[in-house]
Amino acid sequence: MTAPVVRDLRVRPATESDLPTLVRLRDDAARWMLARGITGQWRPGELDENHFRRVMAHGEVWLAETGGHLAGAWELWWEDESAWGPQPPVAGYVHRLMVNRSTAGPGTGRPLLSAAEHRVSEAGRSRVRLDCLAGNARLNAYYKDAGYRVVGHKEGKPQPGGVPKSFTLLEKDLGGQVLSGGPGNGEG
Repeated sequence: MTAPVVRDLRVRPATESDLPTLVRLRDDAARWMLARGITGQWRPGELDENHFRRVMAHGEVWLAETGGHLAGAWELWWEDESAWGPQPPVAGYVHRLMVNRSTAGPGTGRPLLSAAEHRVSEAGRSRVRLDCLAGNARLNAYYKDAGYRVVGHKEGKPQPGGVPKSFTLLEKDLGGQVLSGGPGNGEG
């Protein structure tokens, strides 16, 4: 795995020592949403260190830093049957894209998403997929503006620590951006 620099972000895989930081970042992002009236998506305290530990065991968790400060993080899965059903190993699945609102400037989410796309391409996969809460029109539009297209809907997807929710399924074709295969090509 390489550590790409996207804009002025330095991206690196999360380690065990990052678990408290990931929980804090997720909780801060949930509080930010709630303060802006975005309800029904994330709640503080929903996910603990064990959640991120499990993701790191079966996928990847990435942190982005700028100027020595945490800018954000995301999860990258190599399969997501609960939302997408069984699929051939052609995609990476981005989850929990989180921006550190206290240190990262406006527009940081897009470079984080680009870094995730780069990692998927580096792994030899040709598509990036994600699911977005169906009722969050603003976030759905954000991903469409980033080049994702709606390819379906998933009703009643199970949630960690919560009731099932409905999601929009979005996909971006990386086309000719696929780099040579490497770690994460479906074996992790």
